[in-house]
Amino acid sequence: MNVRRLIPTAALAGAVALGAAALTSCSGAGAVGGEDGKLGVTASFYPLQFVAEQIGKEHVKVDGLTKPGVEPHDLEITPKQTAQLGEADVVLYLKNLQPAVDKAVAQSGVKNIVDAATLTELEAHGASGHDHGSEEAHAEGEGHDHSHGEGGTDPHVWLDPVKYAEIAKGVGAALEKADPGHAADYKKNTDELVGKLAALDTEFKDGLRNTASRTFITTHSAFGYLAERYGLDQEGISGVDPESEPSPARMKDLQAVAKKDNVTTVFFETLASDKTAKTLATDTGLKTDVLDPLEGITDTSQGADYFEVMRSNLKNLQKALGAK
Repeated sequence: MNVRRLIPTAALAGAVALGAAALTSCSGAGAVGGEDGKLGVTASFYPLQFVAEQIGKEHVKVDGLTKPGVEPHDLEITPKQTAQLGEADVVLYLKNLQPAVDKAVAQSGVKNIVDAATLTELEAHGASGHDHGSEEAHAEGEGHDHSHGEGGTDPHVWLDPVKYAEIAKGVGAALEKADPGHAADYKKNTDELVGKLAALDTEFKDGLRNTASRTFITTHSAFGYLAERYGLDQEGISGVDPESEPSPARMKDLQAVAKKDNVTTVFFETLASDKTAKTLATDTGLKTDVLDPLEGITDTSQGADYFEVMRSNLKNLQKALGAK
């Protein structure tokens, strides 16, 4: 797989806005009440596409720019997608997450563009260090290039159900504005989705309240918001590229962390190789398991949608951290 990068906050917002636009553009309905009478929404990648589908339901035609199995950060936009984007009623994207999308959205001329990064507060999270409590942006650690995006912010806000709910509210408001005739339905669907996310937040809080360890090691440092929300410590192996070989010094550090913090498991993800995780696990006698950053759903995902995969993540974290 290609290098994975942290998506900065601004980038995330951009992606959301772009996604919405892309969805609309591919619908073939340039305006509300087009060929099929549906609002055309283009979403830049899966988390924004899912929100648009959950809130828009039968009133929208949602299209995603990032196809299943494609690494979102490395997406290239085709001329056809660029043209379709310009026809969308609404574009949802997360700015600074996908440079090609940012450029296409800026050139699209679409009136209703939603940048998800503007709907919630983005923060900086280091590849290593404690990502919870009141601590602010963490040092990036030598050799960890997490500087894309404004101020090196972390774009993975959808992995925190509370922040994802804030994005959902913003997307709902954008759909109401773009298609006022169905505003009541959009509002109702937004409230339902926010309620489901509140329930998921409670499941994570309760499920991770009492564990033998609070530290988890992952190949992709995408879980800073989740760690911060539930009082955990994320330790990333190499940060930017889950397939790169970490330095001997970093491996030594992680071996020490694993011993000190009672770590049992090294997590890898579904869209990237598990080679690095297995190398560290072999060297430290640890197990490996999946923690999915939910940037896309594929046949190998541990669930069919956002909620199913998040619950699989919770179950895997509980097992690894020794939940009581």
